[in-house]
Amino acid sequence: MNEDHRSRVFISLGSNLADRLRSLAAAREALAALPATAVVATSRIYETAPQGHESQPEFLNQVLCLETGLLPHDLLAECQRIENEHGRERGLRFGPRSLDIDILLYQDVESEEPELMLPHPRMLRRAFVLAPLAEIWSCARGMPDLHVTALAQAMARDQAIRPYDVSEV
Repeated sequence: MNEDHRSRVFISLGSNLADRLRSLAAAREALAALPATAVVATSRIYETAPQGHESQPEFLNQVLCLETGLLPHDLLAECQRIENEHGRERGLRFGPRSLDIDILLYQDVESEEPELMLPHPRMLRRAFVLAPLAEIWSCARGMPDLHVTALAQAMARDQAIRPYDVSEV
């Protein structure tokens, strides 16, 4: 942990099993409680069709911007711990999940390690990541401009994504 230097990090959350909304809320709370970590911004929640294996429930997705003193691998370990505490089972790739937490971008860090690829290798092809990311991109201080708004609009033409109305729950 590097408490003297904090980095901006974008995290995506997803859930399509059990109480999806509660799973996202629990993930936000757990991430905010990490040492030397604060939630800077949260996107709206979006509902999206599954990709890869269509015969599963729809997902709720959200993106958070964190400021953290945790190093990338330490943050990854914490994300995986939070997933496991919320019933995440690692089985079918792109299959149903109680909670999915992915590190999308970590300020000033690029990695091609199999367990931690940064930037996330598939984020620019996913409307369910790009739309919420575009909402909070203004907190991306010190990160290269990825034209996320234009990319999100382009991806949303091909991938169904809609804001989830939490007031109807």
